[in-house]
Amino acid sequence: MTEQQFEGRFLGVLGGMGPMASAVFMARLTALKSACTEQEHVPAILWSDPRIPGRPEGYAKRGPDPLPWMLNGLRRLEQAGARAIVIPCNTAHLWYEDMATAVSAPILHIVDAVVADLCRQGVTAGRVGIMATETTLKLGLYQRQLEARGYDCLVLDAHSRARCCAAPIALVKENRFEDALGPVADGITMLKRQGAQAVVLACTELPLAIPLAQRADLGIVVSDSIDALALAAIDWYEKESRT
Repeated sequence: MTEQQFEGRFLGVLGGMGPMASAVFMARLTALKSACTEQEHVPAILWSDPRIPGRPEGYAKRGPDPLPWMLNGLRRLEQAGARAIVIPCNTAHLWYEDMATAVSAPILHIVDAVVADLCRQGVTAGRVGIMATETTLKLGLYQRQLEARGYDCLVLDAHSRARCCAAPIALVKENRFEDALGPVADGITMLKRQGAQAVVLACTELPLAIPLAQRADLGIVVSDSIDALALAAIDWYEKESRT
């Protein structure tokens, strides 16, 4: 056997933001891949470093800068052989340009993945609700790209964002998933009442609060940014496999 046969298309996953979201991403990457044998699944390298400083605090200059930590993880993934990289953390994408220029491997953008997922679910225009961290919403990470593609974006009021987004995100980081379920479901329902045709869970902690089996009961299309990113990674791998 030669070293060359071990090379190939590896997906790099920059994780740890938070660690459970990274673990769930890896599980969904496997669950969503159509495969008859284990050898048909996506080879992946996970760099899960929960020491990366908080992204909202870092972006607001209220805490340490997370960018050097994220760049370290990206470079480690590239050194390990990653041919493309995903980051299952939405707020981290506020540094996307800095990260994309630091490595030669393409970084699949989570917002592009969500737009593709909305289209896949039949929502190609109209009103879309966004649930995310306050920083992600304030800086328009999703709004800019969705509005450029013809969507109208809806967000909850400040009080509801605190109760239905910020609080459950913190609960998920404490592994208190059941406590987070009610507030997230309430937020989705409120956006539906405002006329949303779909709701984007634009923080990778939020999908962890809503079990997949319970989403159909919400009566609205839900775009899960973890699943959307996993599907984008699978698309990348399958396209690369054909070249």
